Amino acid sequence: MTDENSSLFQSLQHSLVELTVAYDSTVEAFSRALEMREGEPIGHTHQVTEVAVNLAKVLGVSTIDLAHIRRGALLHDIGKMGIPESILKKERQLDKEEMAVIRLHPQYAYDLLFPIVFLHPAIDIPFCHHERWDGSGYPQGLKGEQIPFSARIFAVVDVWDALISNRPQRKAWPEDLAIDLIREQAGQQFDANVVDAFLNRKIRKKVTKPFV
Repeated sequence: MTDENSSLFQSLQHSLVELTVAYDSTVEAFSRALEMREGEPIGHTHQVTEVAVNLAKVLGVSTIDLAHIRRGALLHDIGKMGIPESILKKERQLDKEEMAVIRLHPQYAYDLLFPIVFLHPAIDIPFCHHERWDGSGYPQGLKGEQIPFSARIFAVVDVWDALISNRPQRKAWPEDLAIDLIREQAGQQFDANVVDAFLNRKIRKKVTKPFV
């Protein structure tokens, strides 16, 4: 390779790194905007993202795929941008019609993200993390290993975090009760192998530094 070609190659690599950093900064900004709209504590999405990445590492996910999981986790609820705030922040139990509206958010996420080629490998989490191992989830009713692995990983983390966090309709659960429920749902709602890995307390360590 000539000096000129080598310089051009290095310049292209540098530009690619800068572009990737810019994309990731945009993804993080989207996640913070969604937290603000839903009234979530700043850093909440960062925490579930870090726990999901920790779990994925234990399960042997490659470094490249970890980056896609991070982006997908940050954007896991981006489809809720299409859900009325009156439903998202309702303090009473949602009725059937409202639940039907909530269940549209994975499809909204897919429709929003699919035109962005850079995010194609990250779409599985926003689109599929409400699928269930037994096939009773949504939006597609996928079952077992039909569900993308990244979505099976994030599903466990998402439910754990939802249970131990205050929500408009209920108070947070003690973590030991949340873990009991997740253990009970292994092989039903969740991939049992993912649950086994998640039971390692070190994976669930608190993340205290939000994105800046």
